[in-house]
Amino acid sequence: MTIETIQHEGNEYPRWQSEGFAAQFAWPFAQRLCRGRGLDIGCNRTEWAFPGAVMIDPNIDAKTDAYALPNELFDYIFSSHCLEHLPDWVGALDHWHTRLRVGGVIFLYLPHYEQTYWRPWNNRKHVSIMQAEHVKAYLESRNYKKIIVTQGYDLNHSFYAIAEK
Repeated sequence: MTIETIQHEGNEYPRWQSEGFAAQFAWPFAQRLCRGRGLDIGCNRTEWAFPGAVMIDPNIDAKTDAYALPNELFDYIFSSHCLEHLPDWVGALDHWHTRLRVGGVIFLYLPHYEQTYWRPWNNRKHVSIMQAEHVKAYLESRNYKKIIVTQGYDLNHSFYAIAEK
């Protein structure tokens, strides 16, 4: 078996980074924290949705939207590689905050800037650059508790931001 890679601007990355379904790398951790009734925002495909979550993605249901969640409270919100696609990620997170019950968990899995292909000028589907320190500062500003934000990146060149409302 060989490790298939892709090249971008002189950098070599694992091929799986160009194939989608980044959520699969976050699921082992998310399944420990995301329990009860929850949302998967931006799952893109039914088979990529967090198990048991209500899917919020216009690719699956045109009536769903990251800025207009169901009017109820949820135990968790899971979102993988979604915020970088939204023109107003702060507005989206502010809205998500209103749909998370007190004690509920927000679990974000986001692309790290180190992966050059994911930068907005290289990947036009991405409109925002996500930085761990900015996401952490946002969560702190909204009084989330037990904030865990990884500073580096994993084998998928992504980072985690997890907190409790």
